Amino acid sequence: MDKSKRKLALPHRILMEAEKPARYTGGELNSVMKEADLVKIRFCFCFPDVYEIGMSHLGMQILYGLMNSYEDVWCERVFSPWTDMDAIMRREKIPLFALESQEPVKNFDFLGFTLQYEMCYVNILQVLQLSGMALYSRDRGEDDPIVIGGGPCTYNAEPIADFFDIFYIGEGEVNYRKLFDLYEEHKEKGYRKADFLHDAAKIEGIYVPALYDISYNDDNTVKSITPGYDDIPATVRKTVVKDLDGSFYPTAPVVPFIQATQDRAVLEVMRGCIRGCRFCQAGQIYKPVRARKVDTLMRYAEELLNNTGYEELSLSSLSTSDFPGLKELLERLINMCNEKKINISLPSLRIDAFSLDVMNKVQDVKKNSLTFAPEAGSQRMRNVINKGLTVENILNGAEMAFKGGWNKVKLYFMIGLPGEEDEDVAAIAELSNEVAALYYDTVPKSERQGRVTITASSSFFVPKPFTAFQWAAMNTPEEFLRKAAHCKTKVREQLNQKSIVYHYHDASTTIIEGVLARGDRRLAPVIEEVYRNGGIFDAWTETFSYQRWMDAFESCGVDYGFYIYRERPEDEVFPWDVIDSGVTKKYLYREWMNSKAGTVTLNCRDKCVGCGAGSFTCGICIQPRGGAA
Repeated sequence: MDKSKRKLALPHRILMEAEKPARYTGGELNSVMKEADLVKIRFCFCFPDVYEIGMSHLGMQILYGLMNSYEDVWCERVFSPWTDMDAIMRREKIPLFALESQEPVKNFDFLGFTLQYEMCYVNILQVLQLSGMALYSRDRGEDDPIVIGGGPCTYNAEPIADFFDIFYIGEGEVNYRKLFDLYEEHKEKGYRKADFLHDAAKIEGIYVPALYDISYNDDNTVKSITPGYDDIPATVRKTVVKDLDGSFYPTAPVVPFIQATQDRAVLEVMRGCIRGCRFCQAGQIYKPVRARKVDTLMRYAEELLNNTGYEELSLSSLSTSDFPGLKELLERLINMCNEKKINISLPSLRIDAFSLDVMNKVQDVKKNSLTFAPEAGSQRMRNVINKGLTVENILNGAEMAFKGGWNKVKLYFMIGLPGEEDEDVAAIAELSNEVAALYYDTVPKSERQGRVTITASSSFFVPKPFTAFQWAAMNTPEEFLRKAAHCKTKVREQLNQKSIVYHYHDASTTIIEGVLARGDRRLAPVIEEVYRNGGIFDAWTETFSYQRWMDAFESCGVDYGFYIYRERPEDEVFPWDVIDSGVTKKYLYREWMNSKAGTVTLNCRDKCVGCGAGSFTCGICIQPRGGAA
C-alpha cells in the first residue's frame, strides 16, 4: 500500500479539532506499508499511552521492526487517543484505527499491548472499547483479535489477566515467530480460538491466563495456581535472547513527525544489570547480563544515523557504566559523531573520572546538570537496599564535577524503604547539604558560575514482584507525606539550604501503583469500575483521581490495604508465582533476609550470587569469575 494513497480515518475537520493531529495520521519516515492482501497476519501493536510517550520506547521499535521483517506479517501501531480525541471519537462514533493502514483495530488478527507501567491499565480498557471489542476476553468472539500483552508488567499481570488472551513473558525476539507459525497452521486447518490458545500455551514464554485456575485461602491469600490441562506447564518460563549480536535490531526506526519524549536515536549496548539493588525489578527480570560487541554497535550507530537524520545518539542500558566495552565504544563514537556533528547522550553513567572526561568531550557547549542516584540518604539504608554507593563515592564524584565546571547536581532518593527511620530520611537533607558545601570548598570564588544548585527529588517506594522486597509492606499515604515533610523541614535547617531544592512525588498515585503491582485477579472489576467512571491516563497527574479508585475499591468490596500494608510470610504463594523469571524465590528471600541484616551482596561480575539466572546459560553467567554464594 502506498502511503500517499491511504484514506485517513479522520477527516480534516476532525483532525483540526485535535491538540496534535500528527498523533493520528501515520505516514512517518520509516513506517512500514504492506499490501494487506499479501500478508497472512495483521498485528496491531499498542502502547497504551499518548503517542509521544509510546514512540520513545525502544522495545516497541524492536518488535515493530522484527515483525515487519517477516514477509507474511504486517505490524502496525496504535496509541491511546489523548482526552480530546477520545471524546471526539466517541461523539462521532469513529472506531479506533491503526496508524499505517488507517483501518479499524478490530479487523486485525492480533492486538498487542506493551505493558510498561501499572498506571496505564485503564488505558487498555479505553483502547478495547474504542476498538469496539468486549473488555473481558471471555466475552469476545472468534472473529475478534487475539489480545496479547508483553513487557515488564507481565511478570505480575494478574490484575488485568481477565482482559487478555495471552501474555508473552520475556524477550519478544525469541518466540513470536513460533506463535505466528502456530496461528497460521490453525487458520489453515479451521481456526477455533480455544484450540489455538491451548496449543499456544505449550510455547515457552506464552502464558494463557484462562487456562490456569486460582484458588484462595480463607484469609484471602492465594492457595494455589494450577494449570487446567496436563500438557501445559505449571509455571511459564520467560524467554531470553542468548546472542544479542545475532538478534534483530531496528536500525531504521520510525521517526515521528512531532517531538517524542525521547527525540533521538537509541543504541542498546546491553541488557540486564550486574548490580543487585534490592528494590529494582528491572535488575532481576532482565537477567542475565548480556552485552553487544563494540563492532556491532558501531555498525548499528552508523545505520541509525543514516536512516533517521537524528542529531543525537543515546546509549541505552540499565547501567551503561558497567558495559565492558564502554571506553572503546565511546572513543570510536566520539570520532564518528564529531565528524557528523552528532551529540552523544550518556544516561545511566556513574560519576567518576572517566565518565566526566567523556562528558567534557561530548558536552562542549553547555554543561547540563549531573545526576546521582544514591536512592537513600544514609549509608545504613544504602546497605539495606544493596546500593553499591558510599558517601565517599558521591562526594568524590561531585568534587570532580565541580572542578570540571558543573554547578548543578540532581540527587534521586526513595522514601518509605523497608526498615527506614526518621534519621534515614533526615540524612537526605544532610547529604544534599554536604554536596552543596563541597562546591564552595572546591571552587574558588573567582571561578564560580553563580550559586550551586542541588535538586533533591524523592519518590515513594513501591515493593515490586521478583525483587527482594516483594515480601515488604508499603507505607501509608500519611506515612509517606509525613516523612517527606520531615525531609523538607530538615532541608530548611541546613547551612546551605538556599542552594538546595527539594521535590517529592505524589503519594496517592504510589498507593494505586502498589496495589496494581502486587494484586491478583480480583482487581479486574475495580479497574473496570474506575474506567467506567471516567478513568483514563492515570499515569498523568492532570487526569488521575485517587478518589475514583477509592470509590471503586469500596463499590467492588475489595480491601486494597490487603495487597500493600502487610509484610508477607516466607511461604506465602504470590499471584505471580505462575511466572518463572529464572531468578529463584529462594535467592530473593535470602536477599530479603540480607536486607534486614544490612548485609551487602557483591555484584555478579565480582562473584556469582547464585540467583538462578545461570540456567539460561548465556551472558555473564557463563563467564569465569568467583564461585557461587
